[in-house]
Amino acid sequence: MAAFRDMEELCQGLLSLLGANHAEAQQRRLLGRYRQMMERLLETQSSVEQQLREILEAEKDVAQNLLDAKEQACQGVAELQQIEAKLQKASEEDTHLKASLLQLARELEDLKEIEADLEKQEKETDEDTTVTIPAAVYVAQLYHRISKIEWDYECEPGMIKGIHCGPSVAQPIHLDSTQLSKKFISDYLWGLVDTAW
Repeated sequence: MAAFRDMEELCQGLLSLLGANHAEAQQRRLLGRYRQMMERLLETQSSVEQQLREILEAEKDVAQNLLDAKEQACQGVAELQQIEAKLQKASEEDTHLKASLLQLARELEDLKEIEADLEKQEKETDEDTTVTIPAAVYVAQLYHRISKIEWDYECEPGMIKGIHCGPSVAQPIHLDSTQLSKKFISDYLWGLVDTAW
């Protein structure tokens, strides 16, 4: 502002010089002041331009920093969303695993109960077979001694095969149980037994 006032004074001084035809000293003084004022004006203009450049550079830096901060914030939000999605997925997997673990625990308890029942049945069966097997073996030996029949246990299902070792000759047995009645088969086999003691 001071530069503009000086310029105004200078102009008025030049006008008065021209109008009044003053001395050369006043003209030099005014020209000197004009030169100082122009130098000051140029310095001020240069200083203002430099300040404007610095302000623009500072604004540019601030804008870039703001853009960088905004980009980092967006990346942070994206990373946070990814972490939240992973956390949600992990939570769902955890819930699923807990449900599976609970189901497996129930199945294990059921299997333990079944195992206990099987052990109990096995123990009961062992006790029963301790008595039954010797009796069954004794009965089978008794039937063999009475009937003198050696059975073919490897024949096809539904077939009755064996050899009757009679008093005079061995006789093969070959009967089809699908075509013959149980009564006929029983009568036939008992008919082979020698009645002479």
